[in-house]
Amino acid sequence: MNPPRESMTRRLACLLLLVPGALAAQQPAGSSALLARIDSIVTAEMARTQTPGAAVAVEHHGQILLARGFGLENVESNSRTSAETVFRIGSVTKQFTAAAIMQLVEQGKIGLDDEMTKYLPDYPTQGNRVTIRHLLTHTSGIKSYTSLGPKFWSESSRLDLTNDQMLALFKDMPFDFKPGEKYAYNNSAFFLLGVIIEKVTGMPYRKYVEEKVFQPLGLASSSYCDDRAIVPHRAAGYEAAAGTVSNAAPLSLNVPGAAGSLCSTVLDLVRWQRAFDEARPVSAASRDQVRTPATLNDGKPTSYGFGVSLRPFESHRSFAHSGGINGFASWLARYPDDELTVTVLTNSGGGPAVRIGELVARVVLGMPLPTMADLPVPAANRAELVGKYEMSGTTLVVTDGPQGLDISIGGGAPGRLLYQGNGEFRIKTMPDAIVRLDRAAGARQLVIVLGGSPMVAKRIP
Repeated sequence: MNPPRESMTRRLACLLLLVPGALAAQQPAGSSALLARIDSIVTAEMARTQTPGAAVAVEHHGQILLARGFGLENVESNSRTSAETVFRIGSVTKQFTAAAIMQLVEQGKIGLDDEMTKYLPDYPTQGNRVTIRHLLTHTSGIKSYTSLGPKFWSESSRLDLTNDQMLALFKDMPFDFKPGEKYAYNNSAFFLLGVIIEKVTGMPYRKYVEEKVFQPLGLASSSYCDDRAIVPHRAAGYEAAAGTVSNAAPLSLNVPGAAGSLCSTVLDLVRWQRAFDEARPVSAASRDQVRTPATLNDGKPTSYGFGVSLRPFESHRSFAHSGGINGFASWLARYPDDELTVTVLTNSGGGPAVRIGELVARVVLGMPLPTMADLPVPAANRAELVGKYEMSGTTLVVTDGPQGLDISIGGGAPGRLLYQGNGEFRIKTMPDAIVRLDRAAGARQLVIVLGGSPMVAKRIP
């Protein structure tokens, strides 16, 4: 949800919403050595990214292995982060929105293959048939309002816009593609789902989620974020760049809506994941549908279900989502075959939530921790990669310098592209990001994968 800002990590993480040596696989869960290793990973990543505070929770085989805070939830008051600290969770919100939709599907109030105009008859679909399923799976082709460019972030995102005013930002813009033709991460789609929930139930999205999802599951520390409310242990959001930590840019919580406006704690997110596994607050059939890959018009599956990424974590199945919103980054992952849940919340925009989460999962599962190669770049790859690209209103520039290939995002400081082989690169200053050149459909474009979510940067003159 974030606008492009100074640090490379933040610039890339917001377009959504991240090494040390290996740990022996035989360490038992809960051992002091394992917990010490997790602590060292978290503190090292926080230091590397200048993240003021983080909270981490791990549940393994039904038992809480770890639930604690690191650093500060509020720098100005010098208050410590804990497992009870409340963070904005950004796009992790989407799985709660998907659950709300599935509740209404079970009640016969919404059909997954109904056209969205059944519920929003005045929405101009420009001759396209857009279904609820398209909205849930990022396959609608509707313009995502978070790609509208700098003016949106500097002006519109700070205003308490009504639903109609939000829709006016993007509803008349040309579709990016025909519904069902492609997958492209889309905040407009989930904002629209929130509006549809309100139309169908007669309740504000906020009230519906709090009363029908949070309260029945006992998620007492979860809510629709409200800057005016008094919230004990609420984390303040920050941005870090060039050695300085500053308060995050303001953002009206009306703007993310059902795409990213919820707040929670790591313990509540673990409880949520446990409840969802147990088919609460939706049926087992609905739960399984949420976790089924969407299918495009050509029959090819995507790696996304309803509000959840389904990309495998190497050989391990996973259901996961990252989140990025002004001043905060989040990660929630479930590894069902391993009975493992890992959640990380940080109070730094573009913070290392994804990287911490995946490193912690590796430690618990006995997987080797990743290292980055720095192989010679084939001459053909160097020539092909150099140039300018555009992604969600942000310009990326790849240059070929004396030390190798560099990438600059949104005018920020360049980061070295390290070649891993097989056409794959990693950014030295942002090791979670995988970069590769995609020649699909004859187009030369970059695909950047962060937190399991692929993003496309198209070449521009």
